[in-house]
Amino acid sequence: MNSIDTPPMNEASIADYLLQHPEFFERHAEMLTSVQLSSGHGQRAVSLQERQAEMLRDKIKGLEQRIMEMVRNSSENSAIAHKIHRWSCALAAVSDVRQLPHAIAEGIQKEFDVPQVGIRVWGVAGPYLGSMFTMGVSEDAKAFATSLTMPFCGPNLGFEPTAWLPKPDAVQSLALLTLREGPNDSQSPAFGLLVLGSTDPLRFDATMGTEFLSRIAEQASAALGRLRVMPAGN
Repeated sequence: MNSIDTPPMNEASIADYLLQHPEFFERHAEMLTSVQLSSGHGQRAVSLQERQAEMLRDKIKGLEQRIMEMVRNSSENSAIAHKIHRWSCALAAVSDVRQLPHAIAEGIQKEFDVPQVGIRVWGVAGPYLGSMFTMGVSEDAKAFATSLTMPFCGPNLGFEPTAWLPKPDAVQSLALLTLREGPNDSQSPAFGLLVLGSTDPLRFDATMGTEFLSRIAEQASAALGRLRVMPAGN
C-alpha cells in the first residue's frame, strides 16, 4: 500500500483504535504493568494500572467530599426548618394582635441570632393606627417594598428602612423582606417590610440563598394579616 493511502497516525487515531478494540489489552496484558506513567502524587513512575487506581481514588475522594458537603447542608437546612417551625408556633400562640410585630421581631432575633430586627406595617385597621410599628414610613419606602419580589441581601447602603433598626449606624449588612399577601415572589402590593441587620458584613451577602428568608417573610405576612383592614363585604 502506498504511504499516500495510509492515514496519518496521531494520538486521536491511537485512542480511537484502543476504544474500538479493547481486546488489544487482553492480547497484550503485559503492557498494563510495563507502561510507566508519572504519578499524580509525586515524581515517581507507576504502571498504567497503578495510575488508573490513583485516578479512581482521587475521584472517590472528590465524591466523598461532595457527599459530606451535601450531608452538612442537609443538616443545616433541617435545623433552620425546625427553627422556622418553632417560631411559627410561637406566632400562632400570640393572642394580643398588637403584640404580633414585636413577637415577630423578637422571635427572629432569638431563633436565628439576628442582632437587629425592624418591622413596619401599613394599611392597618383603625384600632392599630398610630402604633409604633406603623410610623415613619414614606411612600417611597412603600413603593420600594412592593418592587422587591425576593429578599434583598447586601451591604448597608443607607436605605430608609435601615433607620427602623435600634442601632442603624452599627449595621454592616442587612436583609429586606417584603410583607405581602400570597407568595413572597408575587406582584401583590406590599403592606409591610421586615429589616434584618448585622454588624457582620458577610452575614447577609448578596450571593446567599434566600429560600428560607422568603419562607420567613411569608409566615410573618400571614400572621400580620390580622392587623390589616378587611376588604368590604367581609
